[in-house]
Amino acid sequence: MPAREEDGPWHAEAVCRRDEAGLFFAPSKEPTAARLAREEAAKRVCARCPVMVACREHALLQPEPYGVWGGLTAAERRVVLARRRRRSAELRPGSGADAIAAAG
Repeated sequence: MPAREEDGPWHAEAVCRRDEAGLFFAPSKEPTAARLAREEAAKRVCARCPVMVACREHALLQPEPYGVWGGLTAAERRVVLARRRRRSAELRPGSGADAIAAAG
């Protein structure tokens, strides 16, 4: 995803710095087919980027609400974040099945 100066040292190596920012962000009222094609094109740029993982983690930690970052769309990042929250909750002592069994 096009990086800002404050994002950290990884952004200087981002392949997307040489591409159109419009590839990574949806124009208003973009038709679904056009959005899907644009997102796939952006993901192809991300796939060849040496800092894709750092970019993705940045977008997940912020969290960035729009655009393709680190090869993931905003919707895909929401899924990853939800999975991380679930996993974190399951790993916490006193949560999940142990808490239910103890209460039962």
